[in-house]
Amino acid sequence: MSTESSQSADVERGVLERLRASPFLTELLSNRIAVVGLSIIVAMFVVAIYARLTYSVDAIVATRFDANPTEAAPSAEFWFGTDGQARDIFPRVLYGAWYALKFGTATVLASTVLGIGAGILAAYYGDLADNLIMRTMDVLLSFPSLLLALALVTIFPESLGLWRAVAALTLVYTPRFARVVRGAALKVLEDEYIEATRALGATDPRLLVRHVLPNCLAPITVQSTLNYGLAIIDIAALSFLGFGASPGDPSWGMMLSEGVERGLFSGAWWWSFFPGLFLALAVLGFNLLGDGMRDALDPRMRDAVD
Repeated sequence: MSTESSQSADVERGVLERLRASPFLTELLSNRIAVVGLSIIVAMFVVAIYARLTYSVDAIVATRFDANPTEAAPSAEFWFGTDGQARDIFPRVLYGAWYALKFGTATVLASTVLGIGAGILAAYYGDLADNLIMRTMDVLLSFPSLLLALALVTIFPESLGLWRAVAALTLVYTPRFARVVRGAALKVLEDEYIEATRALGATDPRLLVRHVLPNCLAPITVQSTLNYGLAIIDIAALSFLGFGASPGDPSWGMMLSEGVERGLFSGAWWWSFFPGLFLALAVLGFNLLGDGMRDALDPRMRDAVD
């Protein structure tokens, strides 16, 4: 057991030493803006996990006329006040972080995978495949993102709830990843080792997965981080317009909609203020971290990433 423990400790020390020696981490952690963004994101994830483990979504959605006052202002008892259905806004806002990160993650993951596939295939095969894929991406990019998302979200049934917003935004974000990945892949494919690998008999899938894709991870990572914040705010926007979350759901966009529609006219500013504040902080965190990662990986990538 002592030998196994010492070997495990050596492995952990080796990993930590490699992390400390990483130029990327050194550059990223020396960027104060990026550290602020990372701190905000970590705090949001802690809040989201805490809310998911602590609160029941059914209890948060249900009206509380029997227990809470209606439209109570923020106080020591109700930190964020209550809404028109006498629901405590504080747990609803915290649970909204879980909704935002859950559906934002799904949107970014799906669009990243589709964009990587489209971009690498277009760069590698070129000619007809490149023209067909990239012209399709150009058509999608020609529309304003939110307007295109509104058009696409109506295709999916309302029973899907926020998942239909995820599906629509996945199609909206895929062209951005495809364009970034295609540009990075074209640069990688110009390197001599790619020709050498092909001459040694490497198959197309092996060449793309083992050699091209790993060398495109830098712009993919930056684009994913920046799009994370954009996905959160677009999901909130679709919910605000009535195309995402169902009424009563603890989604920041839905809470903003209810607050603007009913709360502001009655002077209950806290309905929309607190979900709007958390939404702004989440988006700010991802944008700051994305900018810091871009500078740490390669300052020249500023021209390659939207």
